[in-house]
Amino acid sequence: MVIFNYEPPAHCTAVSFDVREIPFSRRGSWLDISPVIGLHESSDDLHLVSHQSGMHAVLRFEPQRNGSRLPTTVESCPELLRWMVDGEAVAEATFETTDSVRLRGRGSELRIADATAVLTPFTGTYFFEDPIDGSAVFTSYGTGRRYRVTRIAGELRFEGAESLGAGARAVVASGDWELVIEEFEAARAPYASRSSFDSLVAESARQFGDYLDAVAAWRSDRTPAAGLAAYVLWSATVEPRGFLRRESVLMSKHWMDKVWSWDHCFNALALAPADAALAIDQFRVPFDYQDDAGALPDSVTHSEVLYNFVKPPIHGWALSRLRELVEIPIDELTEIYALIARWTRFWLDYRRVPGHALAHYQHGNDSGWDNSTAFDLDRVLESPDLAAFLVVQLGVLADLADELGLAADGWRDERVAQLEALIGQLWDGERFAGTGALSGTTSGTSSLLTLLPIVASEDLPDDITAKLAAGIAAHLTEFGLATQLPGTTEYESDGYWRGPIWAPSTVLVENGLRRGGHTELANQISERFRALCERSGFAENFDALTGEGLRDRAYTWTASAYLTMAREAEQRRP
Repeated sequence: MVIFNYEPPAHCTAVSFDVREIPFSRRGSWLDISPVIGLHESSDDLHLVSHQSGMHAVLRFEPQRNGSRLPTTVESCPELLRWMVDGEAVAEATFETTDSVRLRGRGSELRIADATAVLTPFTGTYFFEDPIDGSAVFTSYGTGRRYRVTRIAGELRFEGAESLGAGARAVVASGDWELVIEEFEAARAPYASRSSFDSLVAESARQFGDYLDAVAAWRSDRTPAAGLAAYVLWSATVEPRGFLRRESVLMSKHWMDKVWSWDHCFNALALAPADAALAIDQFRVPFDYQDDAGALPDSVTHSEVLYNFVKPPIHGWALSRLRELVEIPIDELTEIYALIARWTRFWLDYRRVPGHALAHYQHGNDSGWDNSTAFDLDRVLESPDLAAFLVVQLGVLADLADELGLAADGWRDERVAQLEALIGQLWDGERFAGTGALSGTTSGTSSLLTLLPIVASEDLPDDITAKLAAGIAAHLTEFGLATQLPGTTEYESDGYWRGPIWAPSTVLVENGLRRGGHTELANQISERFRALCERSGFAENFDALTGEGLRDRAYTWTASAYLTMAREAEQRRP
C-alpha cells in the first residue's frame, strides 16, 4: 500500500502538493493519477483515473518487490510523481502528451491492474495481449475507451489476459523498466518513443512554469499559495472533447468534473490577465448549449449536458469585470451581448408569475446555494439575490447596447422596475428577505444569501448598503464569511450552504462592498479568505469556525478566487 506521509520533494521546480488532495495531471488531459476514485471515495493505491464518460478509476498502480507489495510514500509536483522507498524513487510518472503517461522504475516492479473487480457483458474491463505489438490492452466499459500499456524497457508479465468474469487482470513491469500508457478510442499505430523520460519532465516543468508566470506574474512572498492555485487551474484544464467544444477548466479533476453555469465566471476572471482568449472561452462555455428559451444548462461535461436546474444570472456582473481586464473584439462582444440578452429574457419571460415584477428560483439549486436556509420555507422563491443580479445585468445590457449602437430593448426600464421591486417588495427597512412565489411567505434571513444584493451596491441607497454591510460583518468569522449566521440553530459546520465558507459568495460580497465604498470590511474579507487558502488549500468549501477544508479538495473556483483577490491586493499596494 501507499503510505501518504507527505513531505514536499526537493526536486520540484515550482510547487509541490499532496496527491491525496490535488490530482497529478496536466493541462489538456482528461486523465489524472490519484487515490481519489469516486464521490468521497479514496483508495490506498494510486489509480489512473479518466474523466471521459464520467469519473472512472481505470487502472490501479501497485509497486512491488519480488512479488510483495512495497510500503511507499508519494512525492508529487506538476512535472513528476514519484513512489519512494527509504528516500529513493522506485517508480516515477510524467505526462508525455494529454492522453499518454510515461512511467519508469528500477529496483522494483510495478503491477498495473484492472481497477474493477468483475467483467460482465456491460461493465468492467477486458484485458488482452495485442498480437501486433505485444502491448497490454485494457478496454473499459466505464469510459468506452482503451488503455494500452507498451514496454519501452524491461519486461512485461501478463496476468489473466482474455479472462472473463471475476479474476485478476494485470500487467507487471520488471527489471529496469519503462513503459507508456495511452488512452484512445478504437485503434492507434504502435507506440514509438520520441523523447526521453527526463526531457518530458523538463518540458512539462517548462510549460507549467510559463503558465504560472502568465497567470500570477504579480506573485511575491505575500502570496505564498499563488503557485499551487495556478497548478489547480492548469491541471484541471481539459482539451475540447465530447460536449465541451472549447478548452475548458473543470471545477475539479476529482468527482466535481463538470463546468457549472456560474462557476466558470470565476475561472474566467482569474485567467483574464494571462490569456484573454482562454478567459473568454471559459465565460462562453455554457452558452454553447443555451436552449431555445434562452436558459443556460445547469452543467456541461464530457458526456452530459443537464437542464434540470439553472444557475444564477451573474453573467452581466462577470462580463463587466472581465472587460476591466481584457479587450473583447467588437464582433465577439456583439455575440456575447445577444447571448446575455437571451439569458436575461429567460428570467423575465419564463420565471415571473403573471403580474409579478420579480423573477423566481424553482429550487435552491437554481441559485447555486442548493440547501441554503433561505429555501427552508419555500423552494420556489422570489429571492433578493436574483433581483440584484438582474438589476446589474440589465444595466450592463443597456450600456452595452448603447456602446454597440443597438436598440436598448427596454433594458433600462426593466432595470428600474427590478430595482424598485427589490427595494419595495423584499426590503423591510432593516433587511432583505425572499418571498414564496406561490405562498407569499417571507423567507428566513439568517443566510448570507439574503445579503447578496450588495452586488448592486452602486444602485442601492447608502442607508441600505450600510445595513447590508453590517449584516455581512456579522457573518465574518476568523476565517471568512459563513454562509449561515453562526450561532443560529440552522448552522451546520459541514452543512454545504448552511454554514461553510465558499469562494463565490466571498468574491461577490467583497466586490460589492468595495464598489459601495465599504473598503475596510472588503479588505478584511479578502485578507481572511486569502489566509484561509494559504492555510487550508483550495477546498470546495471550508468550516467557518475551524478553517478546515471540506468536500472536494481541488476546486478551481476556490483557486481562482484566491488568484483574483491576491492579484487585486497586490495592485492596491502603494
